Amino acid sequence: MHKYKLAPTALPQLPKAPTGIEGLDEITEGGLPLGRPTLVCGSAGCGKTLLGIEFLVRGILSYDEPGVLVTFEETAAELAANVASLGFDLGAMQADKMLRVDHVRVERSEIEETGEYDLEGLFIRLGYAINSIGAKRVMLDTIEALFAGFPNEAVLRAEIRRLFRWLKDKGVTTIITAERGEGSLTRQGLEEYVSDCVILLDNRVIDQITTRRLRIVKYRGTTHGTNEYPYLITDEGISVLPVTSLKLEHAVSDDVISSGVPGLDEMFARRGWYRGSSILVTGTAGTAKTTLAASFAVEACRRGERCLYFAFEESPAQLIRNMRTVGLDLQPYVAQGLLRIEATRPTLNGLERHLVTVHKLIKEFQPQAVVIDPISNLISVGTLSEVRSMLTRLIDFLKVNTISALFTALVSGGDGRLEMTEEGVSSLVDTWISVRDLEGVGERNRGLSILKARGMAHSNQVREFLVTATGIQLLDVVIGPMGIITGASRLSQRLQEQAALTQQQQELARKDRELERKRRVLEATIANLRTEFESVEEELRRVNDEELARQQVLSQARNLASEELNNRSNPGQRPA
Repeated sequence: MHKYKLAPTALPQLPKAPTGIEGLDEITEGGLPLGRPTLVCGSAGCGKTLLGIEFLVRGILSYDEPGVLVTFEETAAELAANVASLGFDLGAMQADKMLRVDHVRVERSEIEETGEYDLEGLFIRLGYAINSIGAKRVMLDTIEALFAGFPNEAVLRAEIRRLFRWLKDKGVTTIITAERGEGSLTRQGLEEYVSDCVILLDNRVIDQITTRRLRIVKYRGTTHGTNEYPYLITDEGISVLPVTSLKLEHAVSDDVISSGVPGLDEMFARRGWYRGSSILVTGTAGTAKTTLAASFAVEACRRGERCLYFAFEESPAQLIRNMRTVGLDLQPYVAQGLLRIEATRPTLNGLERHLVTVHKLIKEFQPQAVVIDPISNLISVGTLSEVRSMLTRLIDFLKVNTISALFTALVSGGDGRLEMTEEGVSSLVDTWISVRDLEGVGERNRGLSILKARGMAHSNQVREFLVTATGIQLLDVVIGPMGIITGASRLSQRLQEQAALTQQQQELARKDRELERKRRVLEATIANLRTEFESVEEELRRVNDEELARQQVLSQARNLASEELNNRSNPGQRPA
């Protein structure tokens, strides 16, 4: 290895100051450059001042680093009142000597009367404020007001460079806010070049929906996220929404949980799906997607797990009432605190606010299962690509936290496909279940099939199912001459099969009776033959006995005759 070439691990890393702002530290890979100035620029209303104040507040609360806030537009009392709604008590921080707020008033008319204007006075005041509390963080808001007193552009540029160099020499981590310029990031067009880090905030309105975006334009000495990231201003401050685990290194579970529908569980090789997986249920209107989602939620509550249910079409009361008619009583679990139903119209908020709401509620409620019913309604507040981006972030966030998630989506009735699935949403989920109408002769029935299940074998059948008073019931597959038979045709087929079975049973009974008759005739024939045989046998035995007796008589007569003959031949031997 060359003597000037070091291993990557041996290279010193740029020191950074964590902001404590949710998501921003992930994008910047650790925070803002430590001891260097950072420029935050953007148009009016994008939250520049709030980001800077939260940087100071989080530094005080989370890292015990005192801060100095120099404002050129609003007074200390006005700033404190503005951020009080976010839970930031600037007055208490000032009383504890952790925060110093200094309002510097710059009047162009007064400068013209007094003559020369430079930043020497600011350096003295700022230096005193930093030293008085040992500040580690500084915020200047905004730089345009500060340089309003410089009529000479050459002097202005020199003073800008001088200000940034002075802040670097002081070694404080600084945020300087600036207004967006025409054709440049700032009004003067120089601040972005002398800053070590530049963050651009953008507040745009698309289709009457406000969307805020954050982008790191530059960051000297380190890598950083280069995309545009949505951010929100909530009652807890600024929240940036990066894609959380871009390397897909989240942990997985081998535990299998039930879907809440026994028949559906049987279609999976392991009788359910993996814990922490994401499930997409797509179908046309009226195919019981919500019922499947509620079954999943109820089953999670039965296991003692908390479930967060986002309903975009029904109020909680309506959802509870409707599900009770199919044997799913949600109210007891709501009362126990195991089930929380959040019902809003998608158009109430933009996609980012929906995502932040989900993040916030998940952190508060700590659920093991989440249901979003349906995600297709989100198209009304964003384009397909935006919805896909939002769902990518959401699914990734749920996977990182090992939360089982079920999403429902409405598909068009024409080809039964969903535009969002074509855009790649279906590729994000682990299990895809399709429910659709099975049209028969004069009726419509419901069918269910599993399109994919990652890491698990599953049935390839299309199962008809019924929504009964006791929940969803999957029926056995009935195959007819033309394929799968459903509905009334299923009943007709069963009647035909029953009639054929009855006829077969009757035919078997007739054959049994015929066999029994033949058996009796054969047994009678055998009995007659046995009787005849016995008669013949008896006659033969009698003849044999008579022949034997005759032979015995003849033998005795022969013996007597032989003795008589011997006596006549030997008379002297005749006894006296």
